[in-house]
Amino acid sequence: MITLAELRAVSMFEPLPPEPLEFLVGAVEDIRLLPGEYFAHEGDERAFFVVIEGRAEVTKMVGGTERVIGVRTPGMFFGEVPMTLSTAFPASGRATEASRIIKLEAAVFYTLAAMAPSVPDHVASLARSYLDALQAHASEKPVAEACVIGPRFDARVRDLATFLTRNHVPFDRVVVEPADEPDGLAHPVLELRDGSRLADPAMRDVARAVGLAVEPAHDEYDVVILGAGPAGLTAAVNAAAEGLRTLVVESLAPGGQAGTSTRIENYTGFPYGISGDDLASRALTQAQRLGAEIVVTRTVGAIDPGAHQVVLDGGDTLVAPVAIVATGVEWRSLALASVDRFLGNGVYYGAARSDAALAQGQDVCIVGAGNSAGQAAIFFSRHARSVTMLVRGPSLGASMSRYLIDQIAANPGIRVETRHQITDLHGDGALGSLDVLDSATGTTTRRALPVVFVMIGADAVTGWLPPEVARDTHGFVLTGGDAAAAPGWTADRRPFALETSAPGVFAIGDVRSGSVKRVAAGVGEGGMAIAYAHQYLALER
Repeated sequence: MITLAELRAVSMFEPLPPEPLEFLVGAVEDIRLLPGEYFAHEGDERAFFVVIEGRAEVTKMVGGTERVIGVRTPGMFFGEVPMTLSTAFPASGRATEASRIIKLEAAVFYTLAAMAPSVPDHVASLARSYLDALQAHASEKPVAEACVIGPRFDARVRDLATFLTRNHVPFDRVVVEPADEPDGLAHPVLELRDGSRLADPAMRDVARAVGLAVEPAHDEYDVVILGAGPAGLTAAVNAAAEGLRTLVVESLAPGGQAGTSTRIENYTGFPYGISGDDLASRALTQAQRLGAEIVVTRTVGAIDPGAHQVVLDGGDTLVAPVAIVATGVEWRSLALASVDRFLGNGVYYGAARSDAALAQGQDVCIVGAGNSAGQAAIFFSRHARSVTMLVRGPSLGASMSRYLIDQIAANPGIRVETRHQITDLHGDGALGSLDVLDSATGTTTRRALPVVFVMIGADAVTGWLPPEVARDTHGFVLTGGDAAAAPGWTADRRPFALETSAPGVFAIGDVRSGSVKRVAAGVGEGGMAIAYAHQYLALER
């Protein structure tokens, strides 16, 4: 507990009369921190901190990287801006050595301010100088690690830009059409900071070139997690926090299908919503800070439950007593013979914020009636000339959340056409128009809609799993009681709730049979899986 003498040692408190100091003695939190422990995070509710012993640093995420932007030593403060402007923390604070810090909740600070008006005056003057420093960092443009060169409407250019965006790699983009390049530039071209170029590179080569991890650092782990969506990243956070050697294997980028959601409105703790990309970025940073290892552009070729082995593409074999399948689902394709001609050149599966350039000034069509389709429609309406949603069913109500339906109805830039579907695609090279069938009347019209985003549901891709891991008729992985009823379960115990019919192999998130296809549900299963993994490891020992 803080003492009067210790408070008097702080220059701002030293001239105060006894009454406000005695109030503080009984009202503040006296926090002791180990090196590396955070006492405040960017985005937290406002509070005021004073360093009593030790040393702390102020950090801020700038261009996807945590940057140290200040230092606090005994007698110095943190929280000037939030307390002055009544805002959330614009930066984070953590101890760099064993430290002692007192925390004044907002109510405590304002009570002190009423008792000693010199305190808020002093804090406000500090806030003004701190805001200048924050503004400089906020306006700083991230240093581009690479430049993507290629046509605006090109499937490979889009794939490369999406990969870099989803992996939080800052890059520039130069639009060059084939007619402008007499030398026949291969598209896309990735130009690195040192001036070297990769023509039409494979994603793994791109990952290596920009410094992403593609090779596991070890041969043995406690837990190998397959997939870095919300469920997989949550499992990684929990496993690493509890001291398990953890590897996450991801084929593309952290975030999974949820990472493409332009706005998630119903995730607890974010009252104004958060993009799937931002949510994935925070989870990734948290998992890595706690010690989880994450490799990208890798897939799993096989699992051998009996030998506790996971075999990656290329033949790398990892040994781990626990494997967690969190591979999610893949978008269903549009069932049209002509669709392959326009993939990446007018027709796109899924949608992300990085696709804003494709929609800019265009008449955009979205096929689908789920939440992802609704989120995409709202996002693209801010960039496109018009957005048309084609829905096969009679309404959006069967598959879309009410808040999205209301937002779409109130948006004049979005037109919803129920009982409509695409029957054919037309264009010379790039997509130019669609044939759209009105099922209610049986009439077909041709529409000039050159950009189509398809979000018509998704399927589990689990054919690579061994026969020991039972699946339902749709390919989703059976767990818990359903797994116990499968012929492959031979252990003398019932499987844990998220355990598959192969002991030690768990399934979480969208790939699991019977799961609730929502981000919050996947996050919950990610945490539960590690609790069950601990119980399984205890049995093995």
